[in-house]
Amino acid sequence: MSGDPGRLSTYLRREAWTLAAVTVTGILYNVGLAAGPWFEGRLAQTLCDILTGQKERGAMLPLALWYVVVLGAVQGVRFLKRWYVRRFANHINRDMKAALYRDLVRRSPRKLEEESVGALMTKALSDVDVCTEGIRKFTTEVFDTGVVMLSYLALLLALDPRLTLLCCLFPPVAGLAAGRLRRQVARAAAESKESAGRLSQATLDRTSNAMLYRVYGLEGARDRAYEEALTDYERRAVRSGVWENAMQPLYQSISMLGVVFLLWFGGKNVLGTGWQSWDIAAFTTFLSCFTRLAAKAAKAAKLFNSVQKAQVSWARIHPFLRPVEEQTEEVPGPGVLEVENLTFRYPGGEPVFAQVTFTARPGEIVGVTGPVACGKSTLGRLFLGDEPYEGHIRLGGAELSRLPPGTAVYLGHRPELLCATVGENILLGDPGDPMEWLRAVCMDREVAAFPQGVDTPVGSDGAGLSGGQQARLALARTLCHQRPILVLDDPFAAVDQQTEEAILANLRALAGDCVVLLLSHRLRCFPQLDQVLWMEEGAVRTSTHAHLMEDCPAYARLYRAQTGEEARHEAE
Repeated sequence: MSGDPGRLSTYLRREAWTLAAVTVTGILYNVGLAAGPWFEGRLAQTLCDILTGQKERGAMLPLALWYVVVLGAVQGVRFLKRWYVRRFANHINRDMKAALYRDLVRRSPRKLEEESVGALMTKALSDVDVCTEGIRKFTTEVFDTGVVMLSYLALLLALDPRLTLLCCLFPPVAGLAAGRLRRQVARAAAESKESAGRLSQATLDRTSNAMLYRVYGLEGARDRAYEEALTDYERRAVRSGVWENAMQPLYQSISMLGVVFLLWFGGKNVLGTGWQSWDIAAFTTFLSCFTRLAAKAAKAAKLFNSVQKAQVSWARIHPFLRPVEEQTEEVPGPGVLEVENLTFRYPGGEPVFAQVTFTARPGEIVGVTGPVACGKSTLGRLFLGDEPYEGHIRLGGAELSRLPPGTAVYLGHRPELLCATVGENILLGDPGDPMEWLRAVCMDREVAAFPQGVDTPVGSDGAGLSGGQQARLALARTLCHQRPILVLDDPFAAVDQQTEEAILANLRALAGDCVVLLLSHRLRCFPQLDQVLWMEEGAVRTSTHAHLMEDCPAYARLYRAQTGEEARHEAE
């Protein structure tokens, strides 16, 4: 999206034509609403004349038909206005989430760890929705409250200016009351959001580490901490809801106080002893107009509360809405990957592996395997540059630790999917066709059969997809956002052999400018790889599949066991 995503004007300019349609239909609809009270007054007068014998019964029919026609036309314009407003809000929601996702995925893992996971989830899932809902309500009420109130006010002034001014003393008081409560509403909303973030974090911690807490006897303490977080959220959410919604009847009552003056002085107008001379039609029109005006004034007061909540959400997500050029340093282009005497150890511990040395050129796929817990994933994560290491990792001659964090992409065992659509999970706010990358991971036909295609929501953490679909969707996202180094940790664990072979062929075709490190315990595809690293007991051996089959009995035995060649080998 062009422009600064941290400025609301950027989104408004992008939707200029939609806003123009909203403006035209909004003015037509809300000016047309003033016809309702006028017709109601004329219908009441006609009914009175019929009852007193001054008119025939048939006089009601033409007026009633015109009433239905005019209101039908007004409601038709209302449909168009609402359609354009909803489109306007949906597009802003989409663009704002795209900017948010772009920023989050471009932050280094270390920076993300500094943020509460629950808070980040809350920002991504609710803050943008609250903010855009506030924009939608404000856009709607500019017309449904502002324009229509002016229309009603003009009609009231035409009927009796002095009575209008007297009755309309109270609706502004409701607005002032809402304004005075602005800080309380904003504070309660902010506290509720913060508590929701803490609850999300506690929920994630409770589910992810349940076994660990059980083993060490901490389950009871964690349950109590979770209950405290839940209780705090319930209390703050109720308080926020009270400030936002429970005040609405008070605003309504204040706005309607003017009806006392209307009944007294309006009655005098009908009797001919007031400021104006009214018939039943004028009294009914004035009463209908004022009650609607008062109701709209009360809604305007509630609108202030919605805008205040949107301001709280905007303040929370604003730091994440930065222009793309401010989000990351420029990622280097393709280059030769040189790993020399690479050693890694945890603080105070023995080396997990030592003296790893190999060279890979763009377009090459390097397989990394070994027994369980041999350090494959640890080796893969080193290429993110977040952990100190001994030795050298160079890309194009530059040490990896001095390059931008986005130089390498790591796809781990557990796909981290956003609570968004299939397409949004792949593109992350960038333009393009997600089907191109779905075809690369052999998932295009499955997605095409989904109820909404690429616009199908995947659910929280991809709960709406199978394990294999989650892994392939994450791989499609990785291919869409390629970097010079791609580290794929067991990307084929949940797919069949035929699909694995097809994806590997697509990977080699699409990742020609990348060095791909394929970490896997499944070795069926290893004969097709350019190099293989065998890790065992801290030692790493670099060779090819063919040479390892001859010189490394452990590798050969593992490969034959997986491919069914073990029995044939023993028979020979």
